[in-house]
Amino acid sequence: MFISGSRSRVFSSLLIAVVLNVTAIVAAPNSRVAVNSNASTNLGVISGFVRDEAGKPIADATVAIFRIGTTKLLRQVRSAADGRFLLRILPGTYTVLAVAQGYNPQTVSEIEVARATQLNYGFKLEKAGSGNTLPENRLDRNNPKWVRRAASISRSIYQNTEGTVASETEPEVVVDTPTDEETTARPGQSVVETFYASTNRGSYAGVNYATLLPLGSDASLMIAAQAGIGRNAPQRFETQLKFDLNDDHKLRLRASAANLGSINLGNSEGRLGQVSFQALDEWRVREGVILVYGVDYSRFIGAGDDFSISPRLGFQYDIDPKTRFRASYTSQADPRTWSREIELEDAEVIFREPVAIDDFVVENGRPVMNKSSRFEFGIERVLDNRSTIEANAFFDATVGRGVGITSLPFDSAGEQFSEFVGNQQGGSTGLRVVYTRRLSGRITAGGGYSFGTGQQLSANGISDPADLFKSGVFHTLYGQIEADFNTGTNVKTIFRLSPRATIFAIDPFQGRLAIYDPGLSVLVTQHLPTLGLPFQAEAVVDARNVFDFQNGLFGEDGSLRVNSHRRALRGGILVRF
Repeated sequence: MFISGSRSRVFSSLLIAVVLNVTAIVAAPNSRVAVNSNASTNLGVISGFVRDEAGKPIADATVAIFRIGTTKLLRQVRSAADGRFLLRILPGTYTVLAVAQGYNPQTVSEIEVARATQLNYGFKLEKAGSGNTLPENRLDRNNPKWVRRAASISRSIYQNTEGTVASETEPEVVVDTPTDEETTARPGQSVVETFYASTNRGSYAGVNYATLLPLGSDASLMIAAQAGIGRNAPQRFETQLKFDLNDDHKLRLRASAANLGSINLGNSEGRLGQVSFQALDEWRVREGVILVYGVDYSRFIGAGDDFSISPRLGFQYDIDPKTRFRASYTSQADPRTWSREIELEDAEVIFREPVAIDDFVVENGRPVMNKSSRFEFGIERVLDNRSTIEANAFFDATVGRGVGITSLPFDSAGEQFSEFVGNQQGGSTGLRVVYTRRLSGRITAGGGYSFGTGQQLSANGISDPADLFKSGVFHTLYGQIEADFNTGTNVKTIFRLSPRATIFAIDPFQGRLAIYDPGLSVLVTQHLPTLGLPFQAEAVVDARNVFDFQNGLFGEDGSLRVNSHRRALRGGILVRF
């Protein structure tokens, strides 16, 4: 069911070429930086650089000037690729603030700017999450109102106009005011990741590409492509349009097309593709209450024509600054399994991983789409400044999910082994509890436990594949440790333990983990030196199911083994510019 041969190489080359050309054409107007060269000699200059704790420049950081003693924004600029910035302003006393995505802000107060002088300041920003700042020690630091407030004033995250100040009491100040083009123009962002992976299904190489193109101050377009060469290489193209209708409604439109490769239809093989569409509206009903509603549509193309259309609902209510209630209903027609998401401003790109693509059930010579769905609700509670706990109940409906099985009969007179796809139907219910604690400024640990009723492999399936599943009780747990070092290294280790015969149509910890493979998995990222070049780079090593733990069942007549989530090793280089 995977792509191979020259047709895959041609598809990959065309896909990459189209995306890069489209990006170059559309992003060109937004990539330039406006500079006001008519600066008066009466103006003072504040310049400098913005760097991280390791001394690396931070591109696209925001540096803002406020009138001292007030929250009135006078001027703001973004740092260049080498982290440098420059501001011109009339003489006076000001407060300067620097902040970047993923970092805590830093402020310098009471800066005296004289006429025709130049001041130099260096900002060294600390990564967010280290727990060394007052905002991170707030009891309600996880309250979504802070995120929504920042997003609702995305033209400038510093336009804090709370409170009243009499206009007649404010002195007249004339600053080097930026033009409308300078204020509203936002540079685009792009990431390119090349990788090589080795699994039990073979080896493959590929490239992931994504770019974010601002369309004014209230809209943006994300374009992502995934292509590669090899039997298991993924082929996918995706676009997402985000539009802020107003302060309370945010619209998201997503469309994607994927070439899933060749599929065995019994007596023949056919090429299978899939197109998907999604429309969502995030409605802030009032402070602390968010409602998300929309629709998902997916359809096979090529060898199949099955389709799925289902609603997508979500509700979030902040009971108090430390307690949050969540409820959601989602489908699995277009699942996105991922090791880590790539962020572009407030857009998230999740690339499909072929090692986790489910097998397809074939009925009457046509593939059947997985129409599984989940309804869940639960409570999240902030226990103290370092730890949180959440408890959720979930109810799954499983329809048409394919499970790849290898049967190994003990009877030497029979076949040595056979492979087939089981059709999982039914449902499951369960509870999960997840606890997370920040052990220090750079180490975070977490764990979770889930139990309930679901489905597991039946020993009858060894002799009769039609009787492959049965109901049963499951228990599963996980532990996770994440460490962020001064050297720019981030290590995330996850250990999963579940009964060998348990088959999850939807993982109990869906949406709470980065890796769902059984056993031990390790994800390591390392920032790479850029030698002053205008980009950021990092190396990625992703080891899944290191000990090759394989779910299965052993009976008197033989054994059954699940083919998915086998050991895999993936390495790559990611460049952000």
